[in-house]
Amino acid sequence: MGRSFENRKHAIFKTAAMKSKVYSRYGKQIYVVAKNGVADPDANPALRSLIDRAKKDQVPAHVIEKAIQKAQGAGGENFAAARYEGYGPGGCQVIVDCLTDNPQRTIAEIRNAFTKSNSKLGATGSVALWFDERAVLAFKGPNEDEVLEALLEDDVNVEDVESKEDGSLTVFAPASELYKARTALLKKFTDLEFDTQEITLLPQSTKAISADDVPMFEKLMNMLNECDDVQEVYHNAELPS
Repeated sequence: MGRSFENRKHAIFKTAAMKSKVYSRYGKQIYVVAKNGVADPDANPALRSLIDRAKKDQVPAHVIEKAIQKAQGAGGENFAAARYEGYGPGGCQVIVDCLTDNPQRTIAEIRNAFTKSNSKLGATGSVALWFDERAVLAFKGPNEDEVLEALLEDDVNVEDVESKEDGSLTVFAPASELYKARTALLKKFTDLEFDTQEITLLPQSTKAISADDVPMFEKLMNMLNECDDVQEVYHNAELPS
């Protein structure tokens, strides 16, 4: 019984830590978007989209409200965006996007993660040119033809619509078209719920890494995800099946 409790306690603490990290990351993102724009979701499409994502990830309302209130006040933290690029195990390409109030601390933690996983930081722009910034909307419900028609009717510059066997659809569009595409879909399908609605980086090609490289790749990902300043990690690694 004691051993079982210890295992369960560890799982609870691990889950709590993961939730805390998710809340912290969304709090920073909401703060920055609200402070750099308008702290009113109805007048700030980027903020509204971010809040919708946070709610989808079960971020409590008080976390969202606190971040907006901090953005409306004077002073507060001064977070700046920072991007680090490099090459992971097996030669895969990695991009790390951060929000930091202490760049020296952040670069030290990122460099440590790369060094300890036999990876290498690269110069700014050395990896990013091999990734494309895209708006991605994923959901279930209407069929592919109906979705494409709804987007084209509202002059959305949609690049692709992919369907999966489980009935889900994914819309790809230029990053600037995220809000326009979302609005067009909700106008046509009022009960639509998005599983994903974000701007992300998509690799132009993938890099297969060997089974021998997987442990170090996983170590790099884990160390980056444990860094509080890291918001997103993008890579083009294709892991062995």
